[in-house]
Amino acid sequence: MTAGQAVGRAGGRTTAGTVVVSAKGAARWAAGHPWIYRTDVYAEPRAEPGITAVTDRRGRHLGQALYSPASEIRLRLLTRGTEPVDAAWWGARIAAAAARREGITDSAYRVVHAEADGLPSLIVDRYGPCVVAQLLSAGLESVRDDVLGGIRSALNPDGVLLRNDAGIRRHEGLPLEVVPAYGTVPEALEVMERGIRYIVPPWSGQKTGAFLDQRENRALVAEHAPAGGRALDLFTYHGSFALHLARTAAQVLAVDSSEEALARGRENAELNGLRNIVWREANAFDLLRELERQAERFDAIVLDPPAFAKTKESLTRALAGYKEINLRAMRLLVPGGVLFTCSCSYHVNRAAFADMLAGAARDSGRRLQLLRWTGAGQDHPEIVNVPETGYLKGALLRAVEF
Repeated sequence: MTAGQAVGRAGGRTTAGTVVVSAKGAARWAAGHPWIYRTDVYAEPRAEPGITAVTDRRGRHLGQALYSPASEIRLRLLTRGTEPVDAAWWGARIAAAAARREGITDSAYRVVHAEADGLPSLIVDRYGPCVVAQLLSAGLESVRDDVLGGIRSALNPDGVLLRNDAGIRRHEGLPLEVVPAYGTVPEALEVMERGIRYIVPPWSGQKTGAFLDQRENRALVAEHAPAGGRALDLFTYHGSFALHLARTAAQVLAVDSSEEALARGRENAELNGLRNIVWREANAFDLLRELERQAERFDAIVLDPPAFAKTKESLTRALAGYKEINLRAMRLLVPGGVLFTCSCSYHVNRAAFADMLAGAARDSGRRLQLLRWTGAGQDHPEIVNVPETGYLKGALLRAVEF
């Protein structure tokens, strides 16, 4: 009996057949990266997604993985062992991820960050008593019931909503859908973040309802923004940065191109009794040019744009866009003012982002002191040998004059 057959019998949830991979694919797992691509697969004995045993060409057992026959990422490593990968297995690993978040006092945060928590293609976000999850691969989708059982046993939520509407599912041959999976998840949930209350729309909001990855950066910016000053929050969405800034700034100008998003921001401001935020519908690029012409100045500026580089091919154009908004924002800072700027484009790495900022500072005629490099919050951990887990990069800068 082969190792793959042994896993199939013992695991129960492992589908029949064994996938055989090349030495290059095996080496990728040995180096700590959980993905094996289509080009490094030798034998695929079936066409259905699921959990499969994986061996090298000599028949040596390498592990069990999520298998997606329609994806370039054929295999995503779950375990190197032969244990059953069932609802109890999922529950134990989700509980371990939750334990690593102990000490977080905010009521909205990420519990499972996919590959970074050893649960590839699975996102689990907590919003108070409810959970919003994403199943992003065909292999994971095939064991949906076990995954949901694991979520329920580990987190005991009032309700679970599946936000399976991320575009990446198309590459897996999966439909885009938003479906209730357990209990009740309301259309709007109120959560608390460092004393700020805000409303999350889990059924329709960006990502799973909110940008949880900026949770710690919002507090960081508010801590460094000069008290009693004037702040500018571009790409504000529902006003998350603006709300934190408004507790110390005299006035905050919050800008977004979506009136619907601004309406949610106004609601959040009312919820916190904050009346020093001006909400403005505008294109950020156009507004920055207008503010510069008018010689406006700000003590704190936040640039949290959407991903400009969706693909490698768009990298050059994306960097030009990042440089323009950063250059103009730098010119709007008063001496001693702070700029928090970031990119969520995976294809813009930290080195490219740093070079862009240096060029923007040079061309703006300003000196910018680096206060801190940042990334996503600790609930979005980054594995250094899995670069895909570290998509967000940011910098907190201060304008200085000598």
